[in-house]
Order: sequence, then structure tokens, then C-alpha cells
Amino acid sequence: MENENEKAVNNLKFLLSITNDGKEGFKSAAENVDSPELKALLTTYSIQRAEQASDLKTCIRKTGGDPDNDTGGPLGAIHRAWIEVKTAFTTNDNKAVLEACITGEKSALDAYDEILKDESLDPGTRQVLISQREAIANTLTNIESLDKQHA
Repeated sequence: MENENEKAVNNLKFLLSITNDGKEGFKSAAENVDSPELKALLTTYSIQRAEQASDLKTCIRKTGGDPDNDTGGPLGAIHRAWIEVKTAFTTNDNKAVLEACITGEKSALDAYDEILKDESLDPGTRQVLISQREAIANTLTNIESLDKQHA
């Protein structure tokens, strides 16, 4: 049975894995769309995820973990969602790429929502996660809006 600290570290590593998948997913998406504006936006989201990953690594260290020792839990459905995203990028279809990004962002939100239920989270870490969740929700809203424009 893991103690509260180990649980927090594993949860943060789980989010770090998801965030890194998102960073790579947006990078791949940017490489596989035709629109220069969409390419720039997706690149911005990739950079945002890189910054979030850096913040998560800081939280992991503050919690007593090693962010470079990837012993977090299995990615499961969230990892599969980003695999779907990466697969969609081979189509070079803007709408398919946007829909795949939506799938990935919804999965990321689900993960953040689940981990934010943990009452034992350090207040500083909780605030970082809330801020990141808000950024992901905003990204999702923007991508859904773009997806409707490409209908």
C-alpha cells in the first residue's frame, strides 16, 4: 500500500506523462495541417504543454519524487487516446486532426479531474493543477470552435 506522498508523486507522474503526450501530439498535429494559422496555434499549444510539464516536474520534486524516474502508473485509456491522435495526423486532414486533438484534451481533462479529487494534495500543487486544467479546458474550447468552422 502506497503512502500519501507516494500516491501524490505517482499521480503527478501520471499527469506528466499525459502532458508530455499532449506536447508531442500538438507538435505532430502542427506538422500535419495545411493552414499556417492552425499550424501556429497547435505549435503554441505544444509549447504550453512543455511549460506545464516543467511545472509538473517541479511539483514532483517538491513532493519528494524524481520526475526523471518514470515509474508512474500505466497510461491506459489516456495513452490510447493520444495514440488515436497521432494516427489521425497521418491523414493530413485538418478536421481529423482537430477531432483527434479534442479526444486527447478531453482525456487529459478527465485525468486532471480525477487527480484533483485527492484531498491530500499540497495546496501549492493543487493550484498548479487547477491552473493547468483551466488552460487545457480553454484549449479544448478553442479547438472545438475551430472544428465547427471546418465542418
